[in-house]
Amino acid sequence: MVIVLYLRVTFAKEKNMPSFLANVRIDVSNKIFLKDPNSSDLGKDILRKGLIMIDELGLEKFTFKKLASEVGTTESAVYRYFENKHKLLHYYVSWYWGWLEYNLAFGTANIDSDKKRLETAIKIITRDLTVIKSASFDLNSLQRVIVAEGAKSYHTKSVDDENKEGLFIQFKNLCERMSKMILQLAPKYPFAHSLASLFIESHLDQLFFSEHLPSICDLNGNDNTRFNFYNNLILGSIEKWRV
Repeated sequence: MVIVLYLRVTFAKEKNMPSFLANVRIDVSNKIFLKDPNSSDLGKDILRKGLIMIDELGLEKFTFKKLASEVGTTESAVYRYFENKHKLLHYYVSWYWGWLEYNLAFGTANIDSDKKRLETAIKIITRDLTVIKSASFDLNSLQRVIVAEGAKSYHTKSVDDENKEGLFIQFKNLCERMSKMILQLAPKYPFAHSLASLFIESHLDQLFFSEHLPSICDLNGNDNTRFNFYNNLILGSIEKWRV
């Protein structure tokens, strides 16, 4: 059975809050965890410190034993929340895609121009996350983990079974929202889903290449450069199908 993920959003009331996104909460499928990590201080600590450790160590060297030591609990206590580190990675990936999908929904809600709406969506996906604050995670650490490790959440032998359980619905929702914006501007474009998923996933690849394999990447990490590249790529691809 497909478990539908949903977004629960609360807004910051403080006048001086750097961003209303500080208190956004993204709820992910209960198929990912054994016990909701947001239900306790220990669970929240596991999420925060687990992210930092995966960012620093990489998924291969990261273990629940190391995480338990860092959190100050037992390894068995960590296993009460997540079956394994693959499911913990799923949690971060699902949260990230859900957070981006909320950003697209909110950031493009009141834009009448189809072209401006699509360009705004491209800018949201490619922007510098240092300007955003979140109460849940350090978004820069989160994006680095998604860039380096995110593809490992679905490049597995269990991908079909996990897809049936709904573990990729956040990513699919984000791609669907992006593809609809493409079709609003170019209703007869035949590859909207492919273009949307190509953009969203390849953006992470380009971030990785710009840092680690710069000789095969012309994007220097600047968000304006990334926006210009993908804006030209997407609008150029759909130009002859535009209304």
